[in-house]
Amino acid sequence: MNIGLEIHSLAQRLWPICRSITGPGVRETLSILQEYLPDLTVHEVPTGTQCFDWTIPREWIIREAWITGPDGECIVDFHKNNLHVMGYSIPVDQVMTLEELQENLYSLPEQPDAIPYITSYYRERWGFCLTHRQRQALKPGNYRVKIDSELRQGSLSYGEVLLPGESEKEVFLSTYICHPSMANNELSGPCVSTFLARWLKEQPRRRYSYRIVFVPETIGSICYVSRHLETLRRNVIAGFVVTCVGDDRAYSFLPSRYGDTLSDRSARHVLSHLSPTYGQYSFSERGSDERQYCMPGVDLPMATIMRSKYGCYPEYHTSLDDLTLVTPTGLAGGFEALQRAIEIIEKNRTPRITVLCEPQLGKRGLYPTLGTRDAARQVQVISDLLAYADGTRSLLEISDYIKAPFWEIETLCSTLEQHELIRSSYDVPDNRKTTTC
Repeated sequence: MNIGLEIHSLAQRLWPICRSITGPGVRETLSILQEYLPDLTVHEVPTGTQCFDWTIPREWIIREAWITGPDGECIVDFHKNNLHVMGYSIPVDQVMTLEELQENLYSLPEQPDAIPYITSYYRERWGFCLTHRQRQALKPGNYRVKIDSELRQGSLSYGEVLLPGESEKEVFLSTYICHPSMANNELSGPCVSTFLARWLKEQPRRRYSYRIVFVPETIGSICYVSRHLETLRRNVIAGFVVTCVGDDRAYSFLPSRYGDTLSDRSARHVLSHLSPTYGQYSFSERGSDERQYCMPGVDLPMATIMRSKYGCYPEYHTSLDDLTLVTPTGLAGGFEALQRAIEIIEKNRTPRITVLCEPQLGKRGLYPTLGTRDAARQVQVISDLLAYADGTRSLLEISDYIKAPFWEIETLCSTLEQHELIRSSYDVPDNRKTTTC
């Protein structure tokens, strides 16, 4: 089955679930992911637990919510679209005038057919979200509003998969599971991450270990770092925040704090070959969990590969971010970009030529016998690889020098290693940054 279709099918299963930073929706999501990833371990962190400067909040549970109008008609219904209720709304059951109700309604005049996504995690209030067209059609009179919800002592849930490799040094993937029914901003990240984890588990050899976490955004990543800081700082040599990887419109890149890590280099290399016109953003335009992982004192080498960046496409944080915006081909493209970036980190090494002057390729069957344009290019790439294989530059650096895709250079390097024309060393990279060309 096509990888994009498989990922999209998982997104369809997760779509109806009302997720928030805590609660049954998160657990239901993790339970479904465990069907795909039996090694996924779910952890619960109790309400009131201190995580650096933050405290795990009370758990939010919602059962139903609706508004009926003066004529008894149903205006909005949580069960028809879970974006209709402000996240973390406290319970309410009242009759009120339209003027009173308006103080608790949210809509987008500039997008009259979109339901906005609104939350209030750390201040108690309630509210409903609806399209601006619906809001403008409300008639004067009395309205019945009901939100059957509960804030109680509970826990924050997150999941993690640890795939051991030959080294305890790790590549870290983090994605979030805390939004209700939105596709690119929410479901693309955990769905693509799930299939990346499956692919990694199937590899016959893993040079590095892999840590994949599914956390509520912000409070979840802060909680995770607070529990694993020393391990993360000691072992993580590269990593990616996986978000907004599902549409077909663009590729985008957001670097780590200084943009000079192995993650940054591998991401830029991949995108420059997959989509040379990809959108490049600065760390000052951050907005997801890279905010936590790259903070001073944490300093993890985390970059972000995306399709359309969060906050930069019109459907963002609205009901228009649906499963027609996120497509199988878009998800497959997001998967491929991250897969290739991981492969660069996994297979990068430093080659050194074993002969003096240029080797005789023909006697080893490495010289094309047909003088085509492609054959000439292949000879040039082999020649360039050998010319730079002086034991001081990695394959990734050489690929950037000669402007060829890493995956092409790595395949050629493996062939030259088999013919004993190159020997390579596998030094573990520093987990802060790499040498620049």
